Amino acid sequence: MMRERCAPAARPTLPWALAVALLLALGPRGPAVRAHRVADPGFREGYFEQLLDHFNFERFGNKTFRQRFLVSEKFWKRDEGPIFFYTGNEGDVWSFANNSGFILELAAREAALVVFAEHRYYGKSLPFGAQSTQRGRTELLTVEQALADFAVLLQALRASFGVQDFPAIAFGGSYGGMLSAYMRMKYPHLVAGALAASAPIVAVAGLGDSYQFFRDVTADFEGQSPKCVQGVRDAFREIKDLFLQKAYDTVSQEFGTCQPLSGQDLTQLFAFARNAFTVLAMMDYPYPTDFLGPLPANPVKAGCDRLLTENQSIVGLRALVGLLYNASGTEPCYDIYQQYRSCADPTGCGSGTDSEAWDYQACTEINLTFASNNVTDMFPKLALTEELRQQYCLDTWGVWPRRDWLRTSFWGADLRAASNIIFSNGDLDPWAGGGIRSNLSASVIAVTIQGGAHHLDLRGSNPADPASVVEARKLEAALIHRWVKAARRPW
Repeated sequence: MMRERCAPAARPTLPWALAVALLLALGPRGPAVRAHRVADPGFREGYFEQLLDHFNFERFGNKTFRQRFLVSEKFWKRDEGPIFFYTGNEGDVWSFANNSGFILELAAREAALVVFAEHRYYGKSLPFGAQSTQRGRTELLTVEQALADFAVLLQALRASFGVQDFPAIAFGGSYGGMLSAYMRMKYPHLVAGALAASAPIVAVAGLGDSYQFFRDVTADFEGQSPKCVQGVRDAFREIKDLFLQKAYDTVSQEFGTCQPLSGQDLTQLFAFARNAFTVLAMMDYPYPTDFLGPLPANPVKAGCDRLLTENQSIVGLRALVGLLYNASGTEPCYDIYQQYRSCADPTGCGSGTDSEAWDYQACTEINLTFASNNVTDMFPKLALTEELRQQYCLDTWGVWPRRDWLRTSFWGADLRAASNIIFSNGDLDPWAGGGIRSNLSASVIAVTIQGGAHHLDLRGSNPADPASVVEARKLEAALIHRWVKAARRPW
């Protein structure tokens, strides 16, 4: 569901003067902040003239692109407040700003300046405009370039506000959580600490079990209803049997596809359906949300209820996946190729140019070779080997993945030399198994949120929150307060 923008508000007098470095063409305020959050933070859009290439002095010289960011001074006390800096991930920056209410609540307590920085190649931060995700234009889309963007932007903002010595804390969720941790590791002189929520830094470094992700998705549904899991297995098995019998029309009718099916569509149909379970497990919040689309409270339970209400297993599967793919209830059928795009990330790339950018990242540095096997999980056997990934990436982008690079550049799972990082994970989140689950030192802390889905702790407080996330936020707030206090320089 697309959110509407509010009408422009009056523009305040800007305190900075770096007009060349900071192109703060403050635009309309973003979508309204929803209930259960602090007062409207008054985010304003800004654009920063960012270097195209931080690491090569010749090919692009000093050419720049416009990097978008959001800034709120609503809670800031200029003489004492820290900077809370969100390291944007694979999408429009407004989406993360509108789903990270805890940062705003904490900013109100700490009197912080809040900045949400957009990741290059996503949203409106497009180095080559509409051509940015065309093959041959993606070479500057790397983790390292994105982190350098954040570092340069943070320093420019500090200079423009005249607060060079004020401490900053990095925040992020999912891929953004990885980046917040990397920011602390790569630029510890710029950020005093990081909250990395649901950051799968172990999995994306090519470490761990390739069957873990879909095993944990299955465990979420098993915990809700063993009958639901059996019903899912039965539906997938029946679809496979009907395909073996070449009864494609029966599957198309019962599952509700828009186009007639043929034998070559089975893998896409399975991946399309499996993706719905991934999203429901990630978004299994105790209240309705619209982060990845409109979903009801406890969507795993809601999906299982739909499936178990039907007498026919394939019709039940159709009803369950409709929670994601037909949220409005008005779609007459599923376009399995239009609504789900197979890519180098088997958990889904989304749609539009953001999906293309993420597909490229999953073909270069980010390892996401998750597979289902129908043994440890409830899904059909869908393999994604390193060889299959390599061939796909070569055919699609003309690149070879570098499976070991994140281990070399960002330490893999060996973060003992790091400091001041909180790794939080919810036990309902299938990404948690690819993250840091135990304390690595006195200041690299792991927080497990019982009954928590994907970066639940970053979301704003809600009456339906489990006690575990309330306690997790208290711990996170206490640690961040300590880091800010320790990082303040004597005047």
